[in-house]
Amino acid sequence: MKWQFVIPLIFLSSLSLQGKASPHGVKIQHQITQAIQINAVYDTGTPLTNASVTVYAPNAPNKPWLKGITDEEGNFIFAPDSSQSGYWEIKVRQAGHGELVSVPFQVNKLENSPRENISNNNYYLASTSRDYNPLQKGLMIGSVMWGFVGTALFFWRFKTQDQPQENR
Repeated sequence: MKWQFVIPLIFLSSLSLQGKASPHGVKIQHQITQAIQINAVYDTGTPLTNASVTVYAPNAPNKPWLKGITDEEGNFIFAPDSSQSGYWEIKVRQAGHGELVSVPFQVNKLENSPRENISNNNYYLASTSRDYNPLQKGLMIGSVMWGFVGTALFFWRFKTQDQPQENR
C-alpha cells in the first residue's frame, strides 16, 4: 500500500531527468588569418546575434582594446595590432550568457605578418561543455531516487509508530 505512491513517483522523476536541462552554454570558434574571426553560438547552434564583444590585447589584459557586436550569424572579425604578439582575450556576452576565449597571435618580426605555423592547423575550437558526463548523470539520478526512498522511509516510520502494537 505504501509503495504504490513511491514507485510511480520514482519512475516519473527518472523520466523527467532524461531531458537535457542544462543552462545555455556558448561555443566560440575562431580562425586566424591577417585578422581574427570568431563565431559565437549557443549550445543549440543558435547564433549570438548582436552580442557584445570586448577584445583585450596581450600587453594590457585589464583594459579593453576594442569593443563591438556580433552580426546576425554570431560572427565578429578584427585585425589585431601587428606589433603585439601573445594571447588576445575575446569576451562575448549576451543576456547573461557568454564566454571568454584566448586566441594565440604571433607576429613574425621579419615579415610583420602572422606566423603560419602557430599550431598544426589554423582553425581552433574553444568551447566549454555544460553537459554532464554519464557518471554525473547516474550519480544525480541515484541521489534523487535515494532521496525519495529516504523520505518515504522517514514518513513510514511515523506511521508504524502510531499503530498499536500487540502485547506478547
